Amino acid sequence: MPIHENEEELFVATTEIDGRTYSVSVRVAFDGIEHVGHLLFRDAEWEEDDGLRDHGTIPGRTAHDVLAAARGLTDHELALRHRRAVTERRRFNGLRLVTQEVLSQIRYLNKVATSMRAGLLGVDEAASEIANTEQRLHEMVGQLRVFAGVASQDPAP
Repeated sequence: MPIHENEEELFVATTEIDGRTYSVSVRVAFDGIEHVGHLLFRDAEWEEDDGLRDHGTIPGRTAHDVLAAARGLTDHELALRHRRAVTERRRFNGLRLVTQEVLSQIRYLNKVATSMRAGLLGVDEAASEIANTEQRLHEMVGQLRVFAGVASQDPAP
């Protein structure tokens, strides 16, 4: 699972769930209001395990607050979150990644436009950035058909 530029991954614990050992980390991103973390479970025996993400959130004022809350979870709570991650496993990861990147580019486009309107960015510079971002968005939308309906991993049990 790739890390986006506004995310950081922090080690939480190593725990045993159903006879398997997992390395648990929390992936933290700032959403503009607060820091939000998602637990990531990696099988300790697999070197190249991308991990299984829990879709439940752990909010905090800072990344350290999120990490402290994650480290405060008991082994039982970690096992429950792991079970949820397994049952809610995403299937269409390629489509999701492209969609997330499209949303990221739309947010960037909005920042450029609002910066221009606020006088923080010159009109010519903003127009160039807007045109480049619009071109990237068109390219990404063209990729959607490649990923639509294509499951990246086996469906959850």
